Amino acid sequence: MGKTNNRLKIKKKIRSTVSGSESKPRFTVFKSNKAIYAQLVNDADGKTLVSCSTLQVEAKGTKTEVSKEVGKKLAEKASSAGIKDVVFDRNGYIYHGRIKALADGAREGGLVF
Repeated sequence: MGKTNNRLKIKKKIRSTVSGSESKPRFTVFKSNKAIYAQLVNDADGKTLVSCSTLQVEAKGTKTEVSKEVGKKLAEKASSAGIKDVVFDRNGYIYHGRIKALADGAREGGLVF
């Protein structure tokens, strides 16, 4: 099957159960080899409420440290938009490394999930 196909299969199963709303948006993650992207999505309207990526954060260090800063920045933007509770969608990635650091940074920033 391959690594990518396995991730997409897991992603499909997660998305069948996880959905975001206006009051509790979906916190979704995408990672590439160089960057990590996170956004809060209202699935009922199909709109992105808040987004952040490594391209917007002025942090230096390892990819894991920068991911944590992205999580904090996203939580800061979310709190200014009045969002506190979210549903986490790891998008088929293993909850380890950069994904875990992003989630921990968001929790430190004040998001609850």
